[in-house]
Amino acid sequence: MSPTPDLAALYPPFGLRLRAGDLTLRMMRDDDLPEYAELLRRPIFADPDSPEVFPWYRTDPDTRVRQALRFNWRLRAGVSPEEWELPLGIWAGDRMIGCQDIRAARFAERRTVSTGSWLTLDAHGKGYGKLMRQAMLVFAFDHLGAQRAESSAALGNAPSFAVSHACGYVDNGTTMGPQPGPGIVEQRFLLIPDRFVRPAVPVEVEGVTDALRELLGA
Repeated sequence: MSPTPDLAALYPPFGLRLRAGDLTLRMMRDDDLPEYAELLRRPIFADPDSPEVFPWYRTDPDTRVRQALRFNWRLRAGVSPEEWELPLGIWAGDRMIGCQDIRAARFAERRTVSTGSWLTLDAHGKGYGKLMRQAMLVFAFDHLGAQRAESSAALGNAPSFAVSHACGYVDNGTTMGPQPGPGIVEQRFLLIPDRFVRPAVPVEVEGVTDALRELLGA
């Protein structure tokens, strides 16, 4: 009987792994989801009533977990060269602390990615937000060939603004957030490779195979 292939050979995003300092970013497998579910029950925002709080976080914890798991499974199934989103879990050492995602539409033509992220409240203020964004940008610019990276954050979200500016993004106008409910004005940010402020530590990128590039339109 031939050996069973690793899941990454069947679904290339599972082989992607980024390492920077003591951070590891990788696609969550089903074995990671119980740890992820517990993370979703912990505080993420200092002020739970702030406009910057994600709509999905405003639900009760059980609903939040169910919706988040369904969301992750749906994203996995939807990855194609036309549109994709990769939600990567973030580990500091062996402890999961948050999530960093990267997404694109018609990447082969547009060469543009956008990112979003969150950390549990006890992981704030330790430089993780900047480093995980920088690791993701190394992957996007150096390994996928992206020419633009976009991000946005609700007006008043000073920590997110600081991370974007520290990575080299410039302000790129405002927009109304797409979330349901009362309209939230968001600041948009834009980064091109020449302005990218690279991290002080090396970023190791594993799993960028021809199969992954083909799946992402890169």
